[in-house]
This record gives sequence, C-alpha cells and structure tokens, in this order.
Amino acid sequence: MGEISNGTPEISHSSANSKRPDYISWHEYFMATAFLAAKRSKDPVTQVGACIVSDENKIVGIGYNGMPIGCHDDHFPWGKEGHETKHLYVCHAEMNAIVNKNCTTLNKCRMYVALFPCNECAKFIIQSGIREVIYMSDKYAQKRSTIASKKMFDAAGVEYWQYTPMNRRLVIDFSEIDWNSMQQVPTSPLKDLKLQES
Repeated sequence: MGEISNGTPEISHSSANSKRPDYISWHEYFMATAFLAAKRSKDPVTQVGACIVSDENKIVGIGYNGMPIGCHDDHFPWGKEGHETKHLYVCHAEMNAIVNKNCTTLNKCRMYVALFPCNECAKFIIQSGIREVIYMSDKYAQKRSTIASKKMFDAAGVEYWQYTPMNRRLVIDFSEIDWNSMQQVPTSPLKDLKLQES
C-alpha cells in the first residue's frame, strides 16, 4: 500500500475488493464507545463512561458521570475532600446510561464500563434487567462498595468479567475522511427541483 500525494493511504486493487483485516471487534467497539462518552465528563479526577448494548449488538444507552440535569456544573462541588463533596451530587455513568436508554427494556442487555460498578450502580443494573457487565478496571476491588456489588451480582445472576483490549490505544482521526470534498452537490436536490419548476 503506497501513499497518495495528499497523505491518504493508497488502496491496492486487490485489497479494495476484500474485507479489511484490521477492523475492531464488537467488544472493542462498545468499550471504546464507553471511553468516548467519558470524554463528556467534567469531573477533574475520574471520567467514566458506560455503554449498554442489546443482545443484537445495538447500542441502547450511553452515559457518563456528571451532575443531575438542572444542577449547573459550576455551582456544585467537584472535590473529593471537605464537608461537601461531589459524592453527594454526581450521577454515575452506569445510572445515566440506564436512565438515557432508548428502548423499553434492558432485559438481556450488557453494559460496558471503564470501572467496576459501585454498589449503588449495581442495584440499578440488577433492577434494569442487564445480565452482563464488562469492565476494564477493578482498582477498587478491596472497597466495601465493590465487594457488595459483586455479592449482589452473584446473587442476582449478573455475569461480570474484565475486558483486556487487543489494542491499547484507538485513535479517532477526523482527517481520515476528507470532509471538504464531501459537500453536497447540488446543495439541495429539492431546491434545484423547485427552481426548475418555476
């Protein structure tokens, strides 16, 4: 594979007629979606995203940790220490993904999340009908809240397992598609049709 003068990789005739071999897996796609959602979080220390997926591999809910709707980010605390901390106010990514669902039921769905869910989120997950949790980090495994989560998941039959990505890094490069050359021509087919009729 060579390069075209504008820096775009040149695709050989044979590779253009066969499936691209380096596409990402479903697990990688959904975990990356959770990580992308985390980029919306305004938390200065911990940004977490969650992605809920149906048994047909359709995304049905996305969330990230943040303040409740109507509670302005600038008027509530983001710190972890002091008499008033973020823990009193912040909605976790798992809760937001469940609340933001775009389907009637989450039965048999699975959730992809960066951190193992706390006990409060575990309750939401169980009550919503989600049957599987795929997480990246279990860094709070020794905390009572995480131990309680696992105890509830085990009792309720919610499977959970740690995901190890094939790629340590995925890059979103908006320049991969030359958006300047994708302007609609004609600008509006309907508009051109009206001009012809008049």
